[in-house]
Amino acid sequence: MTEVNRLEELRRLMPPTTESDTSVDWNRMAETWGNRFPEDYRQFIARYGSGTIENYLVVQDPEPKGERAPEATGGMLHETANATLVWTKVPKSPELADAHPKLIAWGADASSDILCWDASGDDPETWPVLVHNRGDNLWRRYDCGMVEFLVRVLRADFEECPLGDLSLWGKDGLTFLTWREEQRRIKAGLDPWTGEPDPFAGMFGD
Repeated sequence: MTEVNRLEELRRLMPPTTESDTSVDWNRMAETWGNRFPEDYRQFIARYGSGTIENYLVVQDPEPKGERAPEATGGMLHETANATLVWTKVPKSPELADAHPKLIAWGADASSDILCWDASGDDPETWPVLVHNRGDNLWRRYDCGMVEFLVRVLRADFEECPLGDLSLWGKDGLTFLTWREEQRRIKAGLDPWTGEPDPFAGMFGD
């Protein structure tokens, strides 16, 4: 299956709610991180933007390295710093026993799992996905790209769910919201994930 077909399959399983509102200077990203980013991720950001799937899995905003303190809460830099620390402290599955990856985090979820690429290879199209499953306290490798990984989670196409919760496992018709769209719905008095009126929406601020 080609990258285009994988993205189309993802669009079938998770139709975009709005146009992407994420603007990225990919040349700057490549310059600061020392590598190009995978084409499927760039296509995902162009079509969906950064945001959240079903109030569970956050696809991180592409951030140039060194332009925001990594200790700042949230975002690619923050999660990459988390992943790098966790890598040194947490057991790995057998295929990762002798691995020394260059981690770049592209996602995190409500189960405190961290989703990364192993960006140590020269060709970003071959980067596998590495997942730290917080519940198992274990790192595992998945030999596919970011979009294929999401498609296979939504189709329940791994031997077991890679994530710490079954919220996305084997599901379709899911909702993806950019941060701005989520905030717009809250300010409009709506539950952002159902679209129904919510008397408590926005009462605690942004």
